[in-house]
Amino acid sequence: MRLRFLLQPGWLALTLVVWVFAGACFTLLAPWQFHRDTERDAQNNAVTSSLRTDPVPVATLLDRPNAEVEWRRVTLTGRYLPEGQAVARLRTVQGEAAFEVLTPFRLAEGPVVLVDRGYVRPVNGIKVPDLDPVPTGDVTLVALARRDESDDRDAFQEDAHRQVYAVNSAVVGRAAGLDLRPGYFQLTEGQPGVTEALPLPKLDAGPFFSYALQWIAFGAMALGGWLYFTVREIRPGGALRKDAGTTRVRRKSVAEQLAEDEAAPTR
Repeated sequence: MRLRFLLQPGWLALTLVVWVFAGACFTLLAPWQFHRDTERDAQNNAVTSSLRTDPVPVATLLDRPNAEVEWRRVTLTGRYLPEGQAVARLRTVQGEAAFEVLTPFRLAEGPVVLVDRGYVRPVNGIKVPDLDPVPTGDVTLVALARRDESDDRDAFQEDAHRQVYAVNSAVVGRAAGLDLRPGYFQLTEGQPGVTEALPLPKLDAGPFFSYALQWIAFGAMALGGWLYFTVREIRPGGALRKDAGTTRVRRKSVAEQLAEDEAAPTR
């Protein structure tokens, strides 16, 4: 039967690779890029809306999920708790290395939240510089609500500073012995205690949608190629058919015989 070649080990291995790759393109890689495109669109809308609306008291957002209120502008009134301060290491701001300064802040209403005071550049490329002291007494801040980063590794002490791997209120609170509310608040330019304010994210769509279409195209091309070669092998003369080599040898022998006949002397 012409379909026996489908059971050959080499063809089975090729079929497995093609279908696994195409399945990954359609069910994992393309959806992942579509999801990132949706996230970027939601972030752009949230940032744009935040810039166009007045800040609201932070108390109105504390009991809402961080994902719902991210990038909202809020006002916070209270005092810094510098004894709980930490710096987030291994950061990049505008293409250069940086540390982000994280300081707990006790609200006038009582809860303690984490404030990201901005960034500082490292000394000699690796060390935390001397940090400016925070204002004492009660202050009012305008900040952007943010979600915690996912890295949950514990803080450690280095260069006389408590350091963390991510901006995560649970990690800072655990190290400082404080009960911090989930999420954190990123200071805007000109606020009391800000170092260098972190820039807002770029408001562009990004390449994610086109990447998703590319993965769909790659999966379709893989399946199309597999189908093309399958049809070619089913037809007579396929390279994987058992009689293909025999046929080629038979034709060659006939050609040689004709050549010999022409070369033979005539009588």
